[in-house]
Amino acid sequence: MSLSVQFERKQHVLLVRLAGELDHHEAEHLRNEWQSIMIKQNVQHVILNLEALSFMDSSGLGVILGRYKEVKQSGGEMVVCSISPAVKRLFEMSGLFKIVRLEENEAYALETLGVAS
Repeated sequence: MSLSVQFERKQHVLLVRLAGELDHHEAEHLRNEWQSIMIKQNVQHVILNLEALSFMDSSGLGVILGRYKEVKQSGGEMVVCSISPAVKRLFEMSGLFKIVRLEENEAYALETLGVAS
């Protein structure tokens, strides 16, 4: 199974919805597309919805960490929501939850960033 990516902008927040498998084959394409959208759309915050992501390896973590750094440099925040148990475990083991906030769902994550859904 490959990776399906959906980007949506809501005010100053970029919603990134990932479905399928994020491995080293998909990571480079995702990195390029995500960076390009962040530059073109001038977003401040990112919400990463991982509800339909069934697998992710370390290259996927690298893509997320890189975008986190870009968001942080512009004074924004990255929030992860709707994460599957397997991917959540990878986030916990990597320490990503020390810098990225986890919320229950997309609507609540938007609310915490000041966007009415």
